[in-house]
Amino acid sequence: MNTSRVQLALNVTDLSAATEFYEKLFGVAPVMVRSGYVNFAIADPPLKLVLFENPNALSSLNHLGVEFARPDDVASAASRLAAAGLPYRVSDQERCCHAVQDKVWVAANDVPLGAWELYAARSDDETQATACDTTVCCSGGEPTSSTGAAPSCCS
Repeated sequence: MNTSRVQLALNVTDLSAATEFYEKLFGVAPVMVRSGYVNFAIADPPLKLVLFENPNALSSLNHLGVEFARPDDVASAASRLAAAGLPYRVSDQERCCHAVQDKVWVAANDVPLGAWELYAARSDDETQATACDTTVCCSGGEPTSSTGAAPSCCS
């Protein structure tokens, strides 16, 4: 991947049915299938679509994000957020969603969708037995400072 793309992470009640639907909709197979988790890397339109099997979720939206090609892009985003005065939270080499990732969570306090995840995957995490606890790992939470590091999740 040479450029960034928007990430849409959804909670679904039936992972198999949702996977089949999105395969047909976008004409591509998932790039990763794990217990309770499916990940699509769609070239056209450029989209990272993530499905979490979460039948008890209050919303179909889990979170929004931007996937970057390189960890350096995440560091650049953090610098840009700091300069803009936006609260954010950094996690380096976090084990989440079956990958090791560098990421920044930024709050969108006045936007109903909440926090955005800006991240780059460093590698797959073959040792992670189950999908992340999405309430911890992929909800973003509320960043508390413009420089504070976040605790690791899913490790």
